[in-house]
Amino acid sequence: MVRDKHVIEALGKVKVVIENGEITEVGSSEVKYCPMFHAMHGVEELNEEFIRENINFRIKDFGMCTPLRIVEMDDVVTVGISEILKTNMEMGNIDCVVGACEGAGTVLMTDSRVVQGVGARVSGLVSTTPIPEVIGKLEEKDSIVLNPETAELNQLEGLKLALDEGYKNIAITILPSPMVEEIRNYPIDDDVNVYIFVAHTTGASPDEVKMLFDNADIVTACASKAIADYADKYEPYYYGLKVPIFCASKDGREMLDNRLEKIGKPLSTNEYPRNKDDIPHKLI
Repeated sequence: MVRDKHVIEALGKVKVVIENGEITEVGSSEVKYCPMFHAMHGVEELNEEFIRENINFRIKDFGMCTPLRIVEMDDVVTVGISEILKTNMEMGNIDCVVGACEGAGTVLMTDSRVVQGVGARVSGLVSTTPIPEVIGKLEEKDSIVLNPETAELNQLEGLKLALDEGYKNIAITILPSPMVEEIRNYPIDDDVNVYIFVAHTTGASPDEVKMLFDNADIVTACASKAIADYADKYEPYYYGLKVPIFCASKDGREMLDNRLEKIGKPLSTNEYPRNKDDIPHKLI
């Protein structure tokens, strides 16, 4: 029997291990304050007690890392990666999202509510094992799981599968890694577009961040010092003051603005110096 074990990074790059629906390990974080959690929940400090409470809420609320996992959702926040993807899929700009879901691994999604459900309120997925019920729910919604036997996480192989399936406008969500550059350099036909969305960037190195901005379309700030420094130097377009979403390409900016326009928010800006009155700390 395959061991049920899911490793995520949450709330400031904290390692959290969930086995059989129970938290079995919680690491510590150098990031002690997040303005988003403060605004939504009044949280003053990201300590172990709150991290456990938050992860347990996700397990109970939508079945994260369990067979009860809900895979379809409506918008959760006004502007996040999953909301940007959902809006652009509804507009016809994206026909497939290569994402990652606990219990399934890399998955190809063509339903905008599944894109939202899989991506919303879930932290960086480091490793996972198969949960047949989750895989079944995804497949019922016409999603394709890269490897149902192992729940492999491999976004480059996910891109290859999406190309084999004939998709032309493919968005990929990924954590910071050298694979971002591999995906960007993978040979594609002239009529194919690949859009790269990088999330959970806390702790990324300066060299890694430069590579991300050279190859991705959207890069989230999270609590990354290297991204804050890069943005202050190169002044990319962005949205948000507390935890900005940065545009690393013209395509990324257009997709972000599509979401902002839909919900009636001001479009992305490159106003610098940025307001840093209420940002995560410390940045790492």
